[in-house]
Amino acid sequence: MLVNMGTNLTVVVLSLFLSTLLFSLVTSASTNGLVRIGLKKIKLDQNDRLAARLESKDAQSLRASIRKYRLPNNLGDSEDTDIVVLKNYLDAQYYGEIAIGSPPQKFTVIFDTGSSNLWVPSAKCYFSVACYFHAKYKSSESRTYQKNGTSASIQYGSGAISGFFSYDDVKVGNLVVKNQEFIEATREPSVTFLVAKFDGLLGLGFKEISVGNAVPFWYNMVEQGLIQEPVFSFWLNRNAEEEEGGEIVFGGVDPNHYKGKHTYVPVTQKGYWQFDMGDVLIDGKPTGYCSGSCSAIADSGTSLVAGPTTVITMINHAIGASGVVSQECKAVVEQYGQTIMDLLLAEASPKKICSQIGLCTFDGTHGVSMGIESVVHQSSGKVSSGIRDAMCPACEMAVVWMQNQLKQNQTQDRILNYVNELCDRMPSPMGESAVDCGKVSSMPSVSFTIGGKVFDLSSQEYILKVGEGSAAQCISGFTALDVPPPRGPLWILGDVFMGRYHTVFDFGDLRVGFAEAA
Repeated sequence: MLVNMGTNLTVVVLSLFLSTLLFSLVTSASTNGLVRIGLKKIKLDQNDRLAARLESKDAQSLRASIRKYRLPNNLGDSEDTDIVVLKNYLDAQYYGEIAIGSPPQKFTVIFDTGSSNLWVPSAKCYFSVACYFHAKYKSSESRTYQKNGTSASIQYGSGAISGFFSYDDVKVGNLVVKNQEFIEATREPSVTFLVAKFDGLLGLGFKEISVGNAVPFWYNMVEQGLIQEPVFSFWLNRNAEEEEGGEIVFGGVDPNHYKGKHTYVPVTQKGYWQFDMGDVLIDGKPTGYCSGSCSAIADSGTSLVAGPTTVITMINHAIGASGVVSQECKAVVEQYGQTIMDLLLAEASPKKICSQIGLCTFDGTHGVSMGIESVVHQSSGKVSSGIRDAMCPACEMAVVWMQNQLKQNQTQDRILNYVNELCDRMPSPMGESAVDCGKVSSMPSVSFTIGGKVFDLSSQEYILKVGEGSAAQCISGFTALDVPPPRGPLWILGDVFMGRYHTVFDFGDLRVGFAEAA
């Protein structure tokens, strides 16, 4: 979960007390050297969305800040964006069971490839209401407990946890990892953790993003020789009619979980399971935004697919999703639209256009906001004193949108109208976008190019249905996340994508593989 990166993403439809568990835990078993962990799945419910509204103001402000600033990360390094800080676990649907200590104390956790620490609530958590609604680890009752005591904290997009490190044995399936370092959470102030169906998180990312440099659970599983191959895989059951939530397989893959062969891509940056991705297509037509490559993260801790506002806005327009009118965007089109078009037709470098017209500075690879004081008056569209930072990204989005339409040989009038329409479909940062349930079947496919292969998502796969009958609402499975270079632009492929495509995390060969899920 972008953090990982992710995050990030991360991300919108939530888990609350009135949600019904669709699945009773599948028995964990080890066969042929494979360790199988059955997953619970909860059904999304309209009541779940209340929790999002309770936190939306602070959480959206935090997530929006990624668009302008390098956020300091959980490791204390301000040089890079930390995707974990963007993650929102309220919309998570899939959980599994682990046990800590001797005798074993059971906990329900999210198995999160987008973070790297294991944490559960502590019996020493006295002042956070959330702790009283979840299982708590009691070190005094475990004969294999070892004291550490080092303090720890992790900031997420939807809240923070803090506590201290301890050591104990951790059981997953029928295997026991000895002397695992984990966080006993003593503070969980966020509403997210109060209403969540899970007790804690088990991170499956790399040590590079582990808070406190703690050795991740997965590393110890490999180091202690508990599995045959340094590989784990996810199968998420997206069939709403079935009770089985899915399965994580440690030590390899189950051929019954997928069809055909996996397409593998190398991990490009250890930390998250990050790889290079090609262009994004809407209804089979390239958007052009990632034609020169984007980064992507496979993140089981994020429910949705998160990506750059530029492309998410194009998807919103194509599927008729509600959005937020962007006055900055409209001002750019009104004042500079024709100029941008003329420069594109004159074959000017697209990356330099916004600096040529004075809305950005160019640092050699991309436009950077000039920080000029200005604001857009809604009545006149004129620019005057205030914050002008939004004009640079709005200009860069307009360039991409116009490029896309020029390649489709649209007329100039049609292009300007199209871009204006997109200004009305801007998604709120990491916010949800509603669509008409009656039009889902006619919505276009959205596709991702990975390893030279195109992976399609149909509307039935990327639209989430919340509630039943006449009260049902439909939510887009795409959400906006803007991560600046050098880490971005970045896509976080969460459960919406991993539900359609069985995902293999190959620790030995440092690669990620995707194949159609069975």
